[in-house]
Amino acid sequence: MAVREMLVWFVAVLQAISTYGAELSSEACRDVGFSSNLLCSSCDLLSQFSLNEISSSCRQCCQEEAQFESRKYVRGSDPVLKLLDDNGNISEELSILKWNTDSVEEFLSEKLHRV
Repeated sequence: MAVREMLVWFVAVLQAISTYGAELSSEACRDVGFSSNLLCSSCDLLSQFSLNEISSSCRQCCQEEAQFESRKYVRGSDPVLKLLDDNGNISEELSILKWNTDSVEEFLSEKLHRV
């Protein structure tokens, strides 16, 4: 009997470890009502509304803000390609206003190095 209890305990611990910190797929997150654009700072707000029950699911679906680069977009601005040097500084800016998709793809395949 003690072996069976230990086995049940072991399985429970193993299940808890596997679910702790595991991320849910985007479909699973959508099924429980969370967007794929969910930020983890939003999960922090759940406790203010006594929604601690869904906090763990929220944490499994959220993305940290640090993963997003900050870019400023100006409505109506023309499309521009900014080519960077090895140090990450802008070395060249090209207006691609009248380029079609094939031209952009061809240019990028010629200029960019595959990693």
